[in-house]
Amino acid sequence: MTRISVDVNDEWLDAARAELGTDSKVETINGALRELAVRRRGREIAKIFAEAPMDFSGSAEAWRYGGGRDLEGLAERAREDRSA
Repeated sequence: MTRISVDVNDEWLDAARAELGTDSKVETINGALRELAVRRRGREIAKIFAEAPMDFSGSAEAWRYGGGRDLEGLAERAREDRSA
């Protein structure tokens, strides 16, 4: 971990602290930096999906009754598995 000394805008720090629900300045700054890194990674992933060739022909038929995943009764089956 790098230790630095910086001047920070108090208004922005307070706003970030309120948004993140953090208690300390260090926690707030690290949380804000983490949020920015996560957002950037999200944009990168979205770009990859946007550029990936996908064939959606036949998608509507795949999710009709009998196609795709049958989720009916999923919660009940999960409870049965736990009790067995």
